[in-house]
Amino acid sequence: MAKRGAAEAEKVWLNEYGSDVPAEIDPSTFSSVAELVDRSCEKFRDLTAYECMGDRLSYDDVDRLSQDFASYLQNVLGFHKGDRVAVMMPNLLQYPVAIFGILRAGMVVVNVNPLYTPRELEHQLKDAGARGIVIVENFCTTLQEVLGRTPVEVVITTQVGDMASFPKSLITNFVVKRVKKMVPAWSIPGAVPFRTALARGKAQPMHRMALGHEDVAFLQYTGGTTGLSKGATLSHGNIIANLMQMRAWMGGHLVEGEDLVVTALPLYHVFALTVNCLLFLSVGGKNVLITNPRDMPGFVKELSKHRFTAFTGVNTLFNGLLNTPGFAEIDFSALKFTVGGGAAVQQAVAGKWREVTGRGLTEGYGLSETSPGVCFGPLHQPDWNGTIGLPLPSTDVSLRDDDHQPVPVGVPGELCVKGPQVMRGYWNKPEENAKVFTPDGYLKTGDVAVMSESGYFKIVDRKKDMILVSGFNVYPNEIEDVVARHPGVLECACIGIPDAKTGEAVKVFVVKKDAALTVEALREHCKELLTGYKVPKLFEFIEALPKSNVGKILRKELRGK
Repeated sequence: MAKRGAAEAEKVWLNEYGSDVPAEIDPSTFSSVAELVDRSCEKFRDLTAYECMGDRLSYDDVDRLSQDFASYLQNVLGFHKGDRVAVMMPNLLQYPVAIFGILRAGMVVVNVNPLYTPRELEHQLKDAGARGIVIVENFCTTLQEVLGRTPVEVVITTQVGDMASFPKSLITNFVVKRVKKMVPAWSIPGAVPFRTALARGKAQPMHRMALGHEDVAFLQYTGGTTGLSKGATLSHGNIIANLMQMRAWMGGHLVEGEDLVVTALPLYHVFALTVNCLLFLSVGGKNVLITNPRDMPGFVKELSKHRFTAFTGVNTLFNGLLNTPGFAEIDFSALKFTVGGGAAVQQAVAGKWREVTGRGLTEGYGLSETSPGVCFGPLHQPDWNGTIGLPLPSTDVSLRDDDHQPVPVGVPGELCVKGPQVMRGYWNKPEENAKVFTPDGYLKTGDVAVMSESGYFKIVDRKKDMILVSGFNVYPNEIEDVVARHPGVLECACIGIPDAKTGEAVKVFVVKKDAALTVEALREHCKELLTGYKVPKLFEFIEALPKSNVGKILRKELRGK
């Protein structure tokens, strides 16, 4: 049991901590993410750090190549400490080289979703004031369309196979471009190939920068599912604190130099960035990068090659794998834990995961603004329990009403969080910052939750997604969880629609697993498990649910149907 001091008396969740989990972390362990990279590369130099499509980078390779890229930014381009450099690519070996180079040069990483539309890309590059961008050629047409309206001075391009050994690199790039035709024609005068940048940087030494916890490390843009995205300003201190919180939570399950994590979530997403990329870097782990997890058969084939010890993902990813032939035949004997985040993990999916892998599925909770981790299910109790677990060490969570007053135990309230992982604010958004923090300094997450007597938190939904039926609150997560339990359902999503009689009514979109599934069968299923006002009034069968690139279901798109 964790020891509790007088100042922590109100943190009832500490009593539920595992015996090896401390109440507080020491964020001074590393002065910056750059120091973390330095120390890990030195300590684990001969081990494999990243593998992608059969190609590998050792910690020594990561050290050498990221220094070359840092030198290019400093010595060739003349960029300065604090300058923003965007990175727009899926999971490739180039990603860690690029971001570690940017950070070691004292600059700020602006992570960009490769699937952005021109409008979204233009907004983010302008908002961040990015001076440079590293981009995979597949997406250069999008950049080309808006480049002249952004502050970007230098475009550094890379191809999918650039980090592979010769001649595999040539073959891979030829197939991607000429055979699969995945690279639309583009023209950006003056664009610099990534390999050229590394070669030019190698000719001069990197200048080591004095970096501390207050320096900005990442501009992590929110998903933008409710409008234009905002840049969460994450300092080196924010990231290091969350890394140390994760290490404290998982420490007893990790062995230096021995763990292998499967990274299917994109590294530009803050969950994979902190948990996969940085946590496992700090313990000498190996990251197997999955470039295209939507190719489920290919994903399963890749998984069969590795004895992985850790796996992270989102509910839709787990569900997709569970319904892909061959997944159940994979060797899961080395798997220590699986972590679900980004969206609620459904009971039906968690139960099936346990049945197939023999391991529980632990749910975590966080957001871009908190680097991202806030709460985690205890790893010594990994099975699904409908909660997001307990606040991480050195984290305080308070549930508030609309007047920012704490609510009693068991009463829903907005989840508000305070801790060393919480962003300093949104980039250049003082008005937004005034809205998002409570008067006493808690970040308002916009999520509605309840806390149990023992300190476990359960998300009941986003405030904006709550459905009001005849004055009663209906939370889509609950409805989706119930509908997903029907064996004929593959996926589902719930929204509220206008209703003349009840104000709003519940509607559920369903992707069938069983072609014979009927609306009547679903309605009877729901009547057995939901009180009357929660039973969906309408069901609609569709071929696929709209999702973000990290697998979150986009309810806003369903509202337009």
